[in-house]
Parts: sequence; structure tokens; C-alpha cells
Amino acid sequence: MKNIRNDFPFINNRIENKPIIYFDSACQTLRPKQVIDETIKYYTEFSSCGGRSSHKLAKITTEKVEKVREDISKFFNANNSDEIVFIKNTTEGLNIVARSFGLKKGDVVITSKKEHNSNLVPWLDLERKIAIRRIQIDFDDYFDMEAFKQIINKNIKLVSVVQTSNIDGTSTPIKEIIKISHENNVPVLVDGAQSAPHTKIDLKKIDADFFVCSGHKMLGPSGTGILYGKYKSLNNLENFVSGGDSVEETTYDSYIPKCSPGKFEAGLQNYSGIFGLGAAIKYLNKIGMDQVQDHVFRLNTLVTKKLKNYQKLKILGPYEPKKRSSIYGFNIQGFFPNDISDYVEKTNNIMIRSGFHCCHSWFKAHNMNGSARASFYIYNTKEECKKFIDDIEELVNFIK
Repeated sequence: MKNIRNDFPFINNRIENKPIIYFDSACQTLRPKQVIDETIKYYTEFSSCGGRSSHKLAKITTEKVEKVREDISKFFNANNSDEIVFIKNTTEGLNIVARSFGLKKGDVVITSKKEHNSNLVPWLDLERKIAIRRIQIDFDDYFDMEAFKQIINKNIKLVSVVQTSNIDGTSTPIKEIIKISHENNVPVLVDGAQSAPHTKIDLKKIDADFFVCSGHKMLGPSGTGILYGKYKSLNNLENFVSGGDSVEETTYDSYIPKCSPGKFEAGLQNYSGIFGLGAAIKYLNKIGMDQVQDHVFRLNTLVTKKLKNYQKLKILGPYEPKKRSSIYGFNIQGFFPNDISDYVEKTNNIMIRSGFHCCHSWFKAHNMNGSARASFYIYNTKEECKKFIDDIEELVNFIK
């Protein structure tokens, strides 16, 4: 990761003449200059509609969009680029599958008890509107695989689970979950928002039916995301949003929908964002996802080991850093999570997140008033971690 920080213009910013330490990458990452330049390039050089007009600029835009789609397909090892749909974010992707799956009254969906609101609220909506049923598997430090094996059967319509939790970085045994589900002819939807930025995802190997992630968590622009689905699975979904360029033709009385991906990409798309997302994928490819994973593990290990002897500090999830990916979620006895985040910001411009992390249900079930969360990425350094450690030690030692 040597010299990588030079690619990130944001890192040069200062507040009150002190550098900013950005430890909130689980929310969204910083963007390298290559992504910023490619995003701007759309507006300065093309600024045209893709998939419609026949003039030169429109053709270049269309070709570029399809090249990015192909690059993403290769990055995740999908079968082909028609299985890649451009979306706004993970939340939209999960909603597309949930609301287009064709669930009926009495149908059963399995999730876990540690889902982001984006993989909870759509099911609550459907539970209320069409009386589907949910079964939630326990998932604290570890996903309860034995309970899952006992519950899964051929009458289940869908399994929808997070791969890596944004609360504490713990992961589900996703490959095993998918294997057992498929043995019962049950498809699986995977929330990959926190896994895709930090580990190599091989969609052929894990065999997910649907996989969703966000561009903004992996160096891409805001408003970009990826919905993968097996080609047949995607085309079995009902229309989510219909309109321009999502149909082959129309009459006053009928229309013929396109197949994937066009079926899901109605209206003008976020072309500048797609350009930038392509640059982000290229950037991560150049670094290598194994290098990304190793780097965040090293930083998490440093912080974990330095703070391990403080009894007033409670880590969320297992102690082992490698089981928590890029996330160091914690609480300190005697402080509210917001007190912690306010303190590290005021002392060293360290930006972490505090609160419920869009997972109110899990925190309330555990009688917790949220948590503080530091999350690391490729541009963070050991020196930044040491400043964070110093601040946390001061807080812990403040209360006797």
C-alpha cells in the first residue's frame, strides 16, 4: 500500500490545521483521483444518453457503460455481463429482489437476526402487506448453522442474509448456507455491502442466486451499486420500475419487456457514476483484493492488541481481528457512543461512526444504546491507528 495515499485528494484536507483521519469507510470510502477524474470525464467529454441515440457521443457512452459492466462481471467472476445490473446502492438492490420475487400470502423467508435495516424493512413491509412469514436465525458472534439446518426445507421460498455484518465485521458461512439452501431448492439473496469491498468474491464458487453491493463502499461514486443475479433468476423477477429503455416495444395496450439487464434499468442511468465505478473496479483490480484484505486485517490487529487489556472497553464480536474484517466496533463503560466519536474528532480529527448503524433491531434486542465503530481501508495507516489508540486510552483512563 506504499504511496497509495497520494491517489486520494481528500487526505490533503485539514481542519483547524490538523489532518483528517477517516475511519468511517464502512459507511462509504474515500475516492481516488482516478475515480474522480473518470466521473468528471463523462460530463466534460461525452455528456450523452446511453443505449438510445445513434450519434458518436452516445455510442461512446453506451460502449463505455457496457465495458464497465463486463469488467464488473469479470471482477466478481459472474457467468456473463447480462447478469450485472446497475443500481443506486445495496438498499435498492435488496428491495428489487424482495418486491419483485412474487411472494404470496403464507410464503416463508429466512433471514438472520443481525441484518441491516435494508434487509429487514422490506420483509417487514411484505409481512404487513401480503402476510409473508419470516424466520430469523440467531447471529451474534457466529451464525447459528445448526438452527438453520433444522429450519431450511423445500417449503421455504427464499433465504436472504448478510455476508459480513456492518455492526462488528463478523461473517456468515455464506457458501455453506447457499449449498444447504440449494439442496432444498431454495434460492439465496446475499447482502454483500460489507464483504465486496474487503475480500475477493467469486460468484461462481459461492453460487449465490442474487448478490448485491454498493459502489460507494468500494471507492466508487455515490449513487452506484451492483445487483448480480443468475440470468434465469433475474428474468423470473417481476418488473420493479418500468419505462424508457426497459422495454423492447409498446402498443397502447401492451408492452414487451427487455431481458436482463435492460429490464431493470429504466430511464436514463447514472452514466457519470458508472464511469467512476469502472475506474474503482480497475483500481481495486490493480491492488488485488488479497492485499486489501491483508491491509485492513493488519490495522484491525494493531488496534485490537493495543487496547485488549482495558476491561472498560468492550469489543463487539469475537476478539480475533480476522473474524471482524475491517471493523472495530466497541463501547466504553461510562460513555455514550456519541461521546466517544465526539472526543476522537475534537482531539485528532478522527472520523468514526456512532449510533445504531441502521441495525436498531439487533442493538435493542441486546439492550445496547448503539456502539462506536472505526472502520479501516486501504488508505489508512498504522500512524493513524496509533493516534486513535492514544485517544481511546485517554477516554478509558478518564473514568476510575
